[in-house]
Amino acid sequence: MNFAWSVPDFRRCDKGNIRHRFSDIIILMILGRTCGYVGRADIIAFGRHNLKKLRKMGLLKNGIPSEATLCRVENGVDDLSMADRMQAFAEGFRNELLKACRDREIVCVDGKAERGTVQENGRNPDIVSAYSFNAGITVATEACQEKSNEIKAVPVLIDKIDISGKIVTADAMSMQKEIIDRIREQGGDFLIELKANQRSLRYGVEDRLEGLTPVYSYTEGPELGHGRIETRTYRVYDGLEVIADKEKWGGNMTIIEYEADTVRKSTGAHTSEKRLYVSSLPTDTPALGAYVRDHWSIESMHWGLDVNLLQDRIKRKSSKAARNLDTIQRIVLSVFSIWKGLRKKRSDKRKGVAELMRHVSMSFTKLMRFLCQK
Repeated sequence: MNFAWSVPDFRRCDKGNIRHRFSDIIILMILGRTCGYVGRADIIAFGRHNLKKLRKMGLLKNGIPSEATLCRVENGVDDLSMADRMQAFAEGFRNELLKACRDREIVCVDGKAERGTVQENGRNPDIVSAYSFNAGITVATEACQEKSNEIKAVPVLIDKIDISGKIVTADAMSMQKEIIDRIREQGGDFLIELKANQRSLRYGVEDRLEGLTPVYSYTEGPELGHGRIETRTYRVYDGLEVIADKEKWGGNMTIIEYEADTVRKSTGAHTSEKRLYVSSLPTDTPALGAYVRDHWSIESMHWGLDVNLLQDRIKRKSSKAARNLDTIQRIVLSVFSIWKGLRKKRSDKRKGVAELMRHVSMSFTKLMRFLCQK
């Protein structure tokens, strides 16, 4: 509720016929989506069904807002302010969730397209987010400008959060000198995938790795999961022996070669894949490959937005409304992650978002007990 009260009201409160408190509307939208309701009409139906209980909490004394009111709120509220309030909400729980974690915090950075919205140039708006692997919540977000991309948004996102002493992981789009320098200036380390967008660096590294002996290597697996048997091999090289343009990229860097051999259990089809990663961590860092896999957690979070909250299926006419929808949905996912992070039972920590959504949607009482950590 503190998040809802902190979002600034965009309406002219001294004029017009304002029936509903702005915070009440935000709370209704969050509670409805927490119970799995997607469309505005579904959220209104949820509110009407539980109106008496909401009024006992001091909410929605003048009834349930109309669908047009919810639409005006999504399009009217300042998306930057709402995203900033989400960041403050996450910071309030982040330190508490990290108390039980003794390892360095890993901050995963990646972008996601809002496929339910199309801009005038025919593109989907992109939102870049910083996700704490250890806490399991989105720390901050930054929207890409209409005629820009992640390369411009990532430095702004990094400036929003404290990455001192933390490890930032990102995909190949973030393999830019400006981004790497920004991470180093703020006292963080990085692990970023290397692809052909840095053509000379990528192919130069590939050529020099042939015949070069790694500092160390290790293998994980074989492991059975998702219908396939996977064996992963990691080879770690000293970047000083591999990277040619050391002046441009600066400092000591480590090259991690990741090779995955996969066998489909159903068909027996065999596939092999190689990836390269660049890191500022020293070569003697144990289990560098674990950070490679940890970065995939942000992809799982994006999958949760699409599958559990149906983000890509929800149509919005403006980028502003799309970002406000994204912020509320990330708040909902954070609520589930915070609940699991604060629980002591291992069985509670293993529960998935879909299972928890089914549980809280059974009754308003279960929803309130869930939010109160009971």
